[in-house]
Amino acid sequence: MATDAHKCLPAFENDAAVIQFIEDVTANADAVQTNVLAEILRRNAETEYLQLYNLAGATDRETFKSKIPVVTYEDLEPFIQRIANGDRSPILSAHPISEFLTSSGTSAGERKLMPAINEDLDRRQLLYSLLMPVMNIYMPGLDKGKGLYFLFVKSETKTPGGLLARPVLTSYYKSDRFKARPYDPYNVYTSPNEAILCPDSFQSMYAQMLCGLYDREQVLRIGAIFASSLLRAIRFLHLYWKELCQDIRTGTLDKRVSDPDIQQCMVRILRPDHAFANVIESECSKENWEGIITRIWPNAKYLEVIVTGAMAQYIPTLDYYSGGLPKVCTMYASSECYFGINLNPLCEPSEVSYTIMPNMAYFEFLPCDPHSGSTNNNVSLVDLVNVEMGKEYELVITTYALYRYRVGDILRVTGFHNSAPKFHFVRRKGVLLSIDSDKTTEPELQSAIDNASKLLNRFDTNVVEYTSYADTRSIPGHYVIFWELLVKNPTNYPTDEVLEQCCLVMEESLNSVYRQGRVECKSIGPLELRVVKKGTFEDVMDHALSRGASINQYKVPRCVSYTPIIELLDSRVVASYVSRSLPQWDQKATGEVVV
Repeated sequence: MATDAHKCLPAFENDAAVIQFIEDVTANADAVQTNVLAEILRRNAETEYLQLYNLAGATDRETFKSKIPVVTYEDLEPFIQRIANGDRSPILSAHPISEFLTSSGTSAGERKLMPAINEDLDRRQLLYSLLMPVMNIYMPGLDKGKGLYFLFVKSETKTPGGLLARPVLTSYYKSDRFKARPYDPYNVYTSPNEAILCPDSFQSMYAQMLCGLYDREQVLRIGAIFASSLLRAIRFLHLYWKELCQDIRTGTLDKRVSDPDIQQCMVRILRPDHAFANVIESECSKENWEGIITRIWPNAKYLEVIVTGAMAQYIPTLDYYSGGLPKVCTMYASSECYFGINLNPLCEPSEVSYTIMPNMAYFEFLPCDPHSGSTNNNVSLVDLVNVEMGKEYELVITTYALYRYRVGDILRVTGFHNSAPKFHFVRRKGVLLSIDSDKTTEPELQSAIDNASKLLNRFDTNVVEYTSYADTRSIPGHYVIFWELLVKNPTNYPTDEVLEQCCLVMEESLNSVYRQGRVECKSIGPLELRVVKKGTFEDVMDHALSRGASINQYKVPRCVSYTPIIELLDSRVVASYVSRSLPQWDQKATGEVVV
């Protein structure tokens, strides 16, 4: 059996061959892992990074683990920066770095750059090829219709050395593997490539929605990458259904869609249809939008979106709009690596587990204390097949350009498929707030609070306590910050204008992923500051103590999700503010490597 990661690219003849491949690699997970690591070390033996640790050509696990340290992005950043600046010597990989994939995680407020080589696209394509054969086991007949998937590219830039830096999905959608993909009846999209590849998010969304409406009877599944992205599509329909109906009624394209590639491809799709426009108008004009997804797309069988981790907060809203359609999470992936697939795709969102595909990378696991949430850096890492049921671990990967890299995802073992473990995604380590692809940590939020509170100095006012939560009741969702103020001179209370300015300063202080979501992607709403009455945080503490918290160990939570606490805080609000301006996000002006 071929087990080298870059050689595991069979041209599957049918679904049975795919399922057999999954069975083979999971049944022989440890052997596959041994071969993957040996191949990585053999190929990259002459790289600068591995030579630093005197592996001397060794490819076995024991030597690898004893000599190569476990690292974070900050440890690798000097090497990555050299590559970004144009050093083409074999620093991290024997194969040339072809581009950087930008992570949604940040370092010093900016996106992390993950080095990638050309064949990484093959590994990603392999994992994609496993998804539909698994889905077909549970829901046959998907070859009889189309998928309405809202897919988008994001802006990209070049590093000083000339390498592209962009998100992993932008890289994939712009590759020939996506653009020139062969016809597959199980993967027919309503959205033409021209609409997906349009960099203008409004024009892209408009064209994709219009195509999805024209194909409403053929749509069998609806999806986006994140739950929040699908809800933004529903919000878009809510805002623009009249214009979309007009286009369907007349067979013309709204003038705001000016992209020439979209205009050309839409000629093949547009046709006047009064009756169909009336059907859409009849549904969208109703005040009650409950079940609107199945009312517009009556044959839709499920939603394909990520609803694990921070995205779980959107499940009730998805249920409202879809009438409770199954929510399918198919795969687990990141900019660093594609990890595994969900072999039980119709399970409840709370039960989603991903089986790690052992041919994708070399995987190790750092034990994590589920009570404290911390990892024990002094213990030995655990191999893929040796993780224990019910325990939590931080994921550590070795790829063809990263070695013993801490991804930052906390996973819980829920079982095994053959000898390959299944994991439930618990959380992203250190993340406090998240609406879309943004990930704001406690230090980042603290810095934003510190910067904004400086505006209060001239009023002799201090922020006594604060907390936050991600409000997803509106679309798009937004950050809510609660402040309790100590105003030493009531006659010199901070003005409304200053408190609005505090909102902008906080947004300006957050990382580039957040600011891009606010400015370019419109995936995050304006940050809201809610000022609460004096003594509010004492009431919050009293509530925690009444539920069994220790007064000696109590700390004000910097983020809250427990509904009674949010309701308590809201009941004490005396004023709320949002900024009237957008934060700065100008990648050309700032030189940020962001996407």
